[in-house]
Amino acid sequence: MRINKKKFIYLISPNKIRESFYHDLIEILKLKKVSFFQLRLKNTTFKKKLIIGKKIKDICKKYQTKFLVNDDVLLAQKLDADGCHLGQKDMKILEARKILSKKIIGITCHNSIKLAKQAIKNKADYLALGAFYPSKTKKTKFKANLSLLKTIKKITKISIVAIGGVNKNNYKNLLLNKANFLAISGYIWNNKKFKPTEAIKKLK
Repeated sequence: MRINKKKFIYLISPNKIRESFYHDLIEILKLKKVSFFQLRLKNTTFKKKLIIGKKIKDICKKYQTKFLVNDDVLLAQKLDADGCHLGQKDMKILEARKILSKKIIGITCHNSIKLAKQAIKNKADYLALGAFYPSKTKKTKFKANLSLLKTIKKITKISIVAIGGVNKNNYKNLLLNKANFLAISGYIWNNKKFKPTEAIKKLK
């Protein structure tokens, strides 16, 4: 995966897609800071995810952003997305690879060197580590720290996506410690101070 230093953001969708979301997404992607957009919707039907996913995919394509689907390999296949993100309880990467072939597959490795090594062995395209900071988007069962990041950077050249509570006050710390991408959701979509485009502009 080619890394563009300016495009270090891995943007994750809000939990609910409102009508204003599409406009906000266009304005955000125009800023050329986002490399990946992940559709992560819980409690939504497959049919509805397909409708939403098609709209988002078109926007991502227009602004040269990779469109990924969370958890659901078959949805990623149906949408012809650029790839899929898999958690530890989702389909195994080797099965997913048979379905998605050369598409991007990323793996959640929490704070575990063992899981990271397993994902590297199975040829994941990126490893997601975290949570580095407290997050309101998801309950954080696993806490990661900068020394874990440094350790995993020493054993692989695979891209690392740092996740969990990333915001304008802490993001530079992760980049300085060589995280390739920063997964961000709540700071953009649920920010009480800034609109989505204002929030993302703070990440320089």
